[in-house]
Amino acid sequence: MVAGCASVPPATLPGAPEPPRPQAPPTTSANPAAQINLQGFPLPYRQGYADGCASTGTLEQKDAVRFKSDGQYRTGWFDGNALCKKR
Repeated sequence: MVAGCASVPPATLPGAPEPPRPQAPPTTSANPAAQINLQGFPLPYRQGYADGCASTGTLEQKDAVRFKSDGQYRTGWFDGNALCKKR
């Protein structure tokens, strides 16, 4: 006779990295749409903000090269993502 506990394996292992989210093309507009006034901020920040805000859904919108190399784009992306998640 064999006995044991049946368990459901976790969706991801603890400590394992999350699988990458599907990617959408990054914002290239000179005047990206935003729910707040970003007038006075540099263009890379505004584009990063728009991409970060758009990434709160199922698709991640990010320019990976700019995210690694452009501090203004990266900061805007993090700010837009954080603020739009709160809404």
